[in-house]
Amino acid sequence: MRKLFTTKLRVILVLALLLTAGLAILSGVTGQSLPDMMVQGFLAPFRAGATSLTQQAEQFYSYMFRYEALAAENEQLKEQIAQMEDEARQADSITRENERLREVLNLKSVHEDYVLVDANIIAWSSTDYTNTMTINRGTKAGIAEGMCAITANGQVVGLVTEVGPNYAVVKTVLDSTLEISATIASSGYNGMVQGGYIDGHKTLLKMDYLPSAAIIRNKDQVVTSGSTVYPRNLILGYIVDAGFDDTGVAKFAILEPAAEIDRLEQVFILTAYSTE
Repeated sequence: MRKLFTTKLRVILVLALLLTAGLAILSGVTGQSLPDMMVQGFLAPFRAGATSLTQQAEQFYSYMFRYEALAAENEQLKEQIAQMEDEARQADSITRENERLREVLNLKSVHEDYVLVDANIIAWSSTDYTNTMTINRGTKAGIAEGMCAITANGQVVGLVTEVGPNYAVVKTVLDSTLEISATIASSGYNGMVQGGYIDGHKTLLKMDYLPSAAIIRNKDQVVTSGSTVYPRNLILGYIVDAGFDDTGVAKFAILEPAAEIDRLEQVFILTAYSTE
């Protein structure tokens, strides 16, 4: 036992001597004293931890700065996109308005007696049996009750039923209380056109009081017969179906309106025309 202890002691002493010699050599090479090296060795893990924390802090700061820059750039891009979309909408609106003006010029070249006032639609009102729109022109523009509203292509929109200085209400052809004397253009058969009576098809019109012998074909054009309110040959719609009424004596026809009422942005009020 004593011999074993002596052997271990010798080994420890040898290792200590070797370690001391190694540190002495390293101290000579680096020019640092042995205590300094021991202190630096002790502090090395703490320095490594501090360096790691500093690097992480720098990375976090860089991330936050980059995040704020990206957020600001994102907001700027959103504003630019919104501006571009607004400009595109304005360009589309101007294009559509120019097209309508060209169509109206063509209409006036055919009907030189037409006096038209353009107006923009600013409100809608619709129920099962009524359909009206409000426009931004009124008595100051020469509009009065009982005047006809049409599209740039000469399609019937409706009738002015209420008017103020800067607005007017137009009852459209889809309103069930509006009756218009009409003619099937290809055959000359006459009848009365109304809206709002077709269950499940409130956007269609009905032409009543057609003769039982009338030959009615799909896609036939129906136009106004002419009156003190509606000039002759304004387009009302196109036939999509027909049948006999409840009496079995007269026929009726179902029409698709020529004017796309729910897509209109602008109408033209016919303030004067020749009845000759």
